[in-house]
Amino acid sequence: MKKKISSLVIVFLLIVSLFVPAKPASAIDLGDIIGVVGGGLIVGALADEINNFINTVTLNRGAKNEDTTKVVPIVSLGQGTRIGAAQVSGPKDAVEETKAVAQIEVRFKDRFRVEILIPVDSANPIKSFRRVQKVGVSALVDYKL
Repeated sequence: MKKKISSLVIVFLLIVSLFVPAKPASAIDLGDIIGVVGGGLIVGALADEINNFINTVTLNRGAKNEDTTKVVPIVSLGQGTRIGAAQVSGPKDAVEETKAVAQIEVRFKDRFRVEILIPVDSANPIKSFRRVQKVGVSALVDYKL
C-alpha cells in the first residue's frame, strides 16, 4: 500500500513539475506550495521505513541513538524552494512536536556557504514556524532523481 501511495505521489509531482515553471528565489507561489506539500507527502509515506533504516545502520556501526527519532521533510528557504528529508532526534515530546526542518543557506565572508538546519513545529515553514528546542538533526536524506 505504501509503495502504491508513494508511486502515485511521485507521478503527481513529476506531472506538476512539467507545468509549473521555476520562479525567482524571492517568489513564493502555488508551485512552491505544491512542491512542499507533495514532497512532504513523499517523505511522510516513507518516513518510518527511512527512520528504521537509519537506526539500523547506526546500531550496526556502534553509534546507536538512544533518543527518540523520526524522519521529517526539509524545506530549504532563501535560494529557491526545495524539499528533502532529515532524521531528527531528541526527547520524545519534542520530536513528536517537530513537523519539518527548515534549511537556510547563507554566505559568510563570501567564501563560506553556511547551511543552517532548524527543527520546526510547522509542516509548511514557508508560511510560519517556531523552532523546536532540544531536537537535533541526526541524518540527512537525499533522493536521486
